[in-house]
Amino acid sequence: MASIAQPRIAVLLPCYNEEAAIAATVAGFRAALPGAAIYVYDNNSRDNTCEAARQAGAIVRGERQQGKGHVVRRMFADVDADVYIMADGDLTYDPKAAPAMVDLLLAEQFDMVVGTRRHEASAAYRGGHVLGNRVFTELLSGLFGRTFSDIFSGYRVFSRRFVKSFPVLSSGFEIETEMSVHALELRMPVGEVETAYAARLEGSESKLSTYGDGWRILKTIVTLYRIERPVLFYGGIGALLLAAAILLSIPLVVTYLGTGLVPRFPTAILVTGMTIIAVLCVFAGLILDTVTRGRREVRRLAYLSLPAP
Repeated sequence: MASIAQPRIAVLLPCYNEEAAIAATVAGFRAALPGAAIYVYDNNSRDNTCEAARQAGAIVRGERQQGKGHVVRRMFADVDADVYIMADGDLTYDPKAAPAMVDLLLAEQFDMVVGTRRHEASAAYRGGHVLGNRVFTELLSGLFGRTFSDIFSGYRVFSRRFVKSFPVLSSGFEIETEMSVHALELRMPVGEVETAYAARLEGSESKLSTYGDGWRILKTIVTLYRIERPVLFYGGIGALLLAAAILLSIPLVVTYLGTGLVPRFPTAILVTGMTIIAVLCVFAGLILDTVTRGRREVRRLAYLSLPAP
């Protein structure tokens, strides 16, 4: 009786200046998944991260373009596996949760399993990040109809067909948002597993800027909404312009009905221009929706060309 081939598992650890934690992170995943290949992708670290990762037994590669999105793009392009596990190299995510996440992905044939963070130490997760996560999660849910419990989690397990059909466009920490939207738009089967989230080790510092990266994430959500929902995006703009034009035109209509005159020509011209722009916005949304559907079909075909996990 032929034995069932075991899936090839790759652990992908993007890191930058994580000398204090990278060896322990590699060791943790090696203990949790003895047969997995562990890759550390260094993003221009200025400390001894690369050497520490090599000594721990990881395959070390580098990405010169600064930013987590650039690192993820390189990892997904270079590494060939059946199951991919992505986590930060700072030991904040629990490697012991990886086997359960992989088992769920394989058992349910999911394309992505997100490790939703459960933090007990106050130092693990700053209050501003907790609030921002909730706000952006609700925003994503309102715009795209459904979402995850923790859209910013960097602990995820992917199928091969997710990784090889995902056109990474982001450059920084907004990459998690792009991953979430990609899964939602292609209606991929996804799941979640609650995982522990620990405080950073001494000597390891967070690279996330609360306000700077928060602004970039907000712009990414708006951009993805404009690209993936053009009818609603441009139609909404058109509706606002049309509503404003109607409000401005009310005094003009009342005056015209009473006197037969239109004395305020600048307002009349403004109302006419706003109405024309509103109509153009609606038609632009309809035209771009056709383009979006074509792009989505191409991505879906690329996704379906690969076998399920």
